[in-house]
Amino acid sequence: MTLTLTIDTERWREHHRGVLGQYPGLVPVCKGNGYGFGHHRLMRETTRLGTGLAAVGTVQEAARAQDFYPGDLLVLTPYRNGEASPALSDRTIRVVSSPGHCDGLAGHRVVVELRSSMRRHGITEADLPALRPVMSGWEFEGFSIHLPLNRVGGAGGAEEVASWVRRLREERMPLRQVFVSHLSAEEMAGLHAEFPGTRFRLRTGTKLWLGAPKATRYTSRVLDVTRPERGRGLGAGRRRPASGPHLVVVSGGVSHGVGLRAPRTLSGLRDRARHLVGIGHACLDHHLSPFVWDGVRCRFAAPPRLQESVLLVRGGGPPPKVGDEVAAQLRYTITRPDRVVEEPQVPPAESAVTGGPAPEPW
Repeated sequence: MTLTLTIDTERWREHHRGVLGQYPGLVPVCKGNGYGFGHHRLMRETTRLGTGLAAVGTVQEAARAQDFYPGDLLVLTPYRNGEASPALSDRTIRVVSSPGHCDGLAGHRVVVELRSSMRRHGITEADLPALRPVMSGWEFEGFSIHLPLNRVGGAGGAEEVASWVRRLREERMPLRQVFVSHLSAEEMAGLHAEFPGTRFRLRTGTKLWLGAPKATRYTSRVLDVTRPERGRGLGAGRRRPASGPHLVVVSGGVSHGVGLRAPRTLSGLRDRARHLVGIGHACLDHHLSPFVWDGVRCRFAAPPRLQESVLLVRGGGPPPKVGDEVAAQLRYTITRPDRVVEEPQVPPAESAVTGGPAPEPW
C-alpha cells in the first residue's frame, strides 16, 4: 500500500540552479509539509545551493531543522510576547510585525515585517516612531514585505516595495537588506537599479521546489480490482454504483492529502461557471478523483478512506491490474507520500546534510 513521489533528481536540481541564477540572494522557503518533499530533503538541496539562509514557517520547524541544516533560519511566523518556544540556536532570525510584540528580543537577530496590500500583518507607517526605540537593542537583519500572489489593479508589486523603501529612507531606517516575495526577475532588477545600496532577496518555495512539474510525479499502487454487483452497495456509505465500470482500490487516502480541498477565490465568469458545474456534479455524487488511468481522470466510487480510495474506472481499454501504478495529480503542499524515490538514486554520501541515510519526511 504505497503512494510514491518520484523525482528526476538532475532535472529537478537543474531547475533549482536556473532559479538561483535568475534571483541572486534567493532565500529558499521550507515549511509546512516541505512542499511534498519533506524538510530534510529540501534542506539538503538548500545546502547544495549554498544560499546560507533558509526560511521556515514556525519555531517548531526551526528547532527541528537546526539539527541538520548548517545555515541560518528565518522564522516567518511573527514573534509574539510570551510565546512558548523551543530552544533555538543563535542562527535563528525572528520576524517582528508589531511594535507591541518585541519583549525579550534584545540581542537577538530580527527582521521587521512591513504591512503590504495583502493586509495580513506587519508594521504600518504609523508604527515606525514606536519601533525605533527598541530596534537599537536588536541585531537587525533587515525589512521584509510579503506581497499578494494575485495583484489585480493598483500599483505593481515592485512599486509597492519601492514606496516602502522611500518611506523608510525618509525615516532614516537602515536599508541594507529587504526580503520580498512574488516578484519577477525583471522587477527585482528594477529595484536593485533604483536602490543600489539595498540588497533585495526573494523568498520563495513554490517557484523553486514546484517550478519543474516534469521533474516530479506521484503514482499510486493498485490494491484490488473488482466488478460491482448490480444492486449491491459498496463502501462505508453503502453507495450503489452504476453498473459497468470496474471498482479499483488504490493506495492514497485522506491521511495522504487525497480528497482535501481548500477554499478558492473565484475571478471571472468562467471560474464561476466551472464552480457551479462542480456543485452540480457533487449533488449527483459524481466526484472526480486525482487518479488517472489510460489518460482519463477516474471518479470516486465512495469518499476516500484514511489510506486508500475506491475508484470507478470506465472506458474501452483494459482495466488496471493489482500491482499496477496509477498516476495521481495531487497538490504538493498538502500531500504526504509514503515514500520518495529519486532517479537516479542519490549516492549515500549525499543522502542527508550530515551523512547517513535520508530521514523520512516529517
